Amino acid sequence: MIEYFHASKFGNGAMVAEEFQRFMAAKGITVNVHHVRDARPKEMKPADLYVFSSPGRFGKPIGSMRRFLKKVQLPAGTRYAILTTEAPPSPDKKTGKTPTEEEFAKYERVRPIMNELLQAKGLKKVAEGYVNVNPTTLRGPLVEGWQQKVEEFAKSVLASAQGS
Repeated sequence: MIEYFHASKFGNGAMVAEEFQRFMAAKGITVNVHHVRDARPKEMKPADLYVFSSPGRFGKPIGSMRRFLKKVQLPAGTRYAILTTEAPPSPDKKTGKTPTEEEFAKYERVRPIMNELLQAKGLKKVAEGYVNVNPTTLRGPLVEGWQQKVEEFAKSVLASAQGS
């Protein structure tokens, strides 16, 4: 069983959670989806895996997800995965050059911040992924091919379960 917690603001994260839930249900795995505003981080149900999903805002997870993760109480060694919704790198307005992954990582720290908060509690990451949103609006829609990105993430979660 998987408990999935998202902090969707414009509905993109909820769509990603539903797609993940649908894919896993086809594999016979139950996924319970919760918005962080409706969940209690100190009273989380036991699960085989916890998935945390947040949109990026100014290079960080949104505040409600950061606060939720800071309060999460799970035993050390608990398995988790992260799936975020983020804007893709945009070309520099002056040079027209798109930043490299290393350059982009200096500013886009959604997943690293979430990992730092969870690993500080002794939790064990098993998978990580992201889905891009339209870079001009940041409210959506999700970038074409997003369902395949969710499926790739789900497959990496399944592979980690077989390896443990």
